[in-house]
Amino acid sequence: MSKLWGGRFAEQTNALVHRYNASIGFDARLYDEDITGSVAWAEGLAAAGLLTAAERDALLAGLEAVRAEFTSGTFTIAPDDEDIHSAIERRLTELTGPVGGKLHTGRSRNDQVAADFRLWLMRACDRLDVALRELQSALADSAAADLDLPLPGYTHLQHAQPITWGHWALAHFWPLARDRERFAAAQRSAAVLPLGAAALAGSAFPIDRAALAARLGFGDVTANSLDAVSDRDFAAEFLFAAALLGVHLSRLAEQLILFSSAEFGFVRLADAYSTGSSIMPQKKNPDTLELTRGKSGRLIGHLTGFLATLKGLPSAYDKDLQEDKEPVFDAADTLELALPVMTGLLRTLELRPERMAAQLEAGLLATELADYLVRRGLPFRAAHHLVGRVVRLSEERGVAITELSLTELQAVSPHFGPDVADALTVPAALAARDLPGGTGPNALRAQLAAARTTLGS
Repeated sequence: MSKLWGGRFAEQTNALVHRYNASIGFDARLYDEDITGSVAWAEGLAAAGLLTAAERDALLAGLEAVRAEFTSGTFTIAPDDEDIHSAIERRLTELTGPVGGKLHTGRSRNDQVAADFRLWLMRACDRLDVALRELQSALADSAAADLDLPLPGYTHLQHAQPITWGHWALAHFWPLARDRERFAAAQRSAAVLPLGAAALAGSAFPIDRAALAARLGFGDVTANSLDAVSDRDFAAEFLFAAALLGVHLSRLAEQLILFSSAEFGFVRLADAYSTGSSIMPQKKNPDTLELTRGKSGRLIGHLTGFLATLKGLPSAYDKDLQEDKEPVFDAADTLELALPVMTGLLRTLELRPERMAAQLEAGLLATELADYLVRRGLPFRAAHHLVGRVVRLSEERGVAITELSLTELQAVSPHFGPDVADALTVPAALAARDLPGGTGPNALRAQLAAARTTLGS
């Protein structure tokens, strides 16, 4: 079959130019969306009186035959196939004869590829939402299993205040909830039908675009045909959601890498989610987590590269937009592998409470000591200063702040009373923070319940 656009040209396309121009190597994965869109378009042409019932039925049967070939793996890409659209039209014409040439009536590859791509992305968002929910469930289950297990909380990678494992796990749950919202927003942005825009000026034939949209599961039709063929905001929004999800996965991975190290030892990775060393027999490496951390950079790169492609384009379709699919495809593929891997890793993660307990040193309770003084009437800044002196005294003495005598504390401030020891415990520190979102038992249970509600479980 000759090129879809070959009539005006006297020379054959240079072989290298054909290779440079072709997208069939990656857009072949749009075959199902392309056929689904073409089925709807054929029905729209028939409804507009542009195809007879017999012609419509022949096209529909031919399209389903082509779909079956793709599904079975028997479809053959021809050397002249430039993209998935031309490949399907070529095969359709081979199967149906001249009527195959009527399918493209009133339609351009510009609005066709935009519709295919939008439909594919809508489906990808559904798949990612399922995978994200599973990862959230793993985090929520881990939180529930050890909701009150205390461990050090860190700022600047330095001991800060005590928290619990449940509090830590849920801290990684909520960013994923926001990620799901962003993918849902990208899906809504994609769910606007461009078919009927044709090349840029709109179709000259009376196709019912609203009926097409309903048939294909789109929520609306594009308002402007020129914008319709060039709009790739939905792809950029998808890549932003993917990049930010990558950042969240990377942060989770980084903390688990630290927690699994010999220096921390808070968790132990399952063998199935670890690798070894070719030379050091004792090694158990967190390669799964390191790959997750590394792939976040890849996702960020896809976003920035795509935005750079878009920024210099005039209105309407330009061939630059052929570069829209590979980063989106790769981002989706990367996440569809990373998410279940991280889910499995979390579900097999072994906690080591004894190692966490060993790091619950008294310095984590310094803020509790300041809060104790505030409850006895001191301004917080004054209390902060006095506790700083207590910390310095403990360091000079080489003892923990909990080991200082009441006499020594009262030498710093007479506001310290005999009940001060009651405030300087990890359980007391956790329980004191029972506001919504805090580490107190009621707050933690309410947060877990909210997380379960978010998941619908």
